[in-house]
Amino acid sequence: MRHLRNLNDANLDADSILTIGVFDGVHRGHQQLIQRLVARARASGRLAVVLTFYPHPDKVLERVHTRYYLTTPEQRAELLLNLGVDIVITHPFDSETRRQPAAAFIDRLVDRLRIKELWVGADFALGFQREGDITFLRAQGEKRSFQVTAMKLISGDSSGEFIRSSSIRDQVRKGNMKAAKAMLGRAYVLPGTVVLGEQRGRTIGAPTANLEVWPEQIIPANGVYAAWARLGGESFPAATNIGQRPTFAGEAITIEAHLLDFNREIYGNQLELAFEKRLRPERKFSGLEELTKQIQADIDATRRSLGAAPPS
Repeated sequence: MRHLRNLNDANLDADSILTIGVFDGVHRGHQQLIQRLVARARASGRLAVVLTFYPHPDKVLERVHTRYYLTTPEQRAELLLNLGVDIVITHPFDSETRRQPAAAFIDRLVDRLRIKELWVGADFALGFQREGDITFLRAQGEKRSFQVTAMKLISGDSSGEFIRSSSIRDQVRKGNMKAAKAMLGRAYVLPGTVVLGEQRGRTIGAPTANLEVWPEQIIPANGVYAAWARLGGESFPAATNIGQRPTFAGEAITIEAHLLDFNREIYGNQLELAFEKRLRPERKFSGLEELTKQIQADIDATRRSLGAAPPS
């Protein structure tokens, strides 16, 4: 299983089944599609390949100007590979890719990936000004000996409701982690590096790991959360605060995780926070005494919410 960073790095020595999409979040609908593709690839003796893009086309086309991603490119590739995909290609979506004619891009796919089947969404199109629609792709398939399968949107469960990355983004921004988890099929995860903070938590018996995260990934709404902190191969319950610390007249948004029953120096380490539940919104306290009592209440609520063992 491999993660390549450019289509030009691929030169397969076996036939493949390919799907193309952004797949931000790799949610339950994406998972269902990928699992079907992998099963088909195994049954036909072909490689299962996913071609995705970074940056997101919406960012390149300047449709959005805020934090937008549910997953980093590395997270996304890992999630796809864990579904059994043989090769993930994260191709740059730049001005060259955006303006490349559809026929030229198809030539690259056939030459580099030896595609025999192309699975895409029913409304999919590629190439300059989206000229490569399903009709175009099928005509290309007849010329270049590959079959095109147009997939309908797939629901993530028996409800029949279609899952979209945009809906998950909305729920994360609102702090509704339960709804986000239901669509993702797992808790929303925010990875980052532990950095030195103002160390106020130490003075009140609740030291925190301050997380510096990728500036493009969505941060949940301000508030206190029950989360699992993943450090290497270990997981720890974490009462996590996101916000501006109004009690201390803060302005910048910080992410501070108090790892329960934990006492190590971990500055510079990589840490992931898996958000399970929003416990309460952010609020300003009258002083340290009131804040300290609330922190203990948040710790107790975190223990109750998470239970004894982290999810697999």
